[in-house]
Amino acid sequence: MKEIWVKVDPWDKTLVTTALESGAAAVVVPKEHTPRVKELGRIKTVSEDGDLRWGEDVVTMEITSADDQERIVDAAAGKRVIVRTSDWHVIPLENLVARTPNLFAEVDGIESARLAAGILEKGMDGLLITCRDTAEVRSIIQEIQGMNQTLPLSGFTVTGVRHLGMGDRVCVDTCSMMGPGDGILVGNSHRALFLVHAESLENPYVAPRPFRVNAGAVHAYVRVPGGWTRYLSELKAGDGVLGVHTDGRTENLVVGRAKVEKRPLLLVEAEDSDGHTAGIILQNAETIRLVTPEGGALSVVHLQPGDQVLGFTETGGRHFGHRIEETITER
Repeated sequence: MKEIWVKVDPWDKTLVTTALESGAAAVVVPKEHTPRVKELGRIKTVSEDGDLRWGEDVVTMEITSADDQERIVDAAAGKRVIVRTSDWHVIPLENLVARTPNLFAEVDGIESARLAAGILEKGMDGLLITCRDTAEVRSIIQEIQGMNQTLPLSGFTVTGVRHLGMGDRVCVDTCSMMGPGDGILVGNSHRALFLVHAESLENPYVAPRPFRVNAGAVHAYVRVPGGWTRYLSELKAGDGVLGVHTDGRTENLVVGRAKVEKRPLLLVEAEDSDGHTAGIILQNAETIRLVTPEGGALSVVHLQPGDQVLGFTETGGRHFGHRIEETITER
């Protein structure tokens, strides 16, 4: 997980509290403010007299041309280097990320944070958030922390499969090529999401479309970056969804297109290991598959009671897609 710092200079108690509650690793504060930070909670400070000190542990360097790269690489050999740039061309930053660790990017919003976190897939080692809007700071931290995390997937036992007739379902066409064992998490309930396999496998009916997940009915929840869920019906080009592999590894994917079409539907019902019920409504077609605990893909038209499929469960409720500690019953 990338290290996230929040700049709180000038001092702002609310912003420090936001950084603490959101899980930031450090705050950058003015001199002599470290004791005020420690009164609020346990978090590292970056300051002239902080846990990490300017000049000794951390430096800020600006990149304006290719000539600046050597200075930054030399400095990063013994210090954390905050890279500042007024022109976010990716190539110079790609070169730096490929050559040295200990690089932090100064970012002022969600777009620059996404760019810095995704350079060469590896991304910068850390981010310094400079914006002062607490809601945006919280959103940036949630999204970046959600990148490349591993979710604890678990098995569901299928208890029944029923034909439902016609309904609207959503195909999520992403901007990434997925492989065997890759998919997205979808379900009737926020509490129990099934790993729906991408259309990346050979079949006798249509050519593979590795960028696509035939995800389910419009009402269903889908897991998106930052620990949120959204309704499938809400997705549109440019939105993000969370790609998940059979071993729980995740990747933030970009939606290129969401297609809503009327198709015959099936209700798949299942139970988790604790006996809690779960369900998902999917198109009735050979090419729609759920992922098995062994990493295989099982077509919904062949599902039988007793079959095992993978999914993700969590406690608490959802309010506008965000997890909250609340008791909610969904049937």
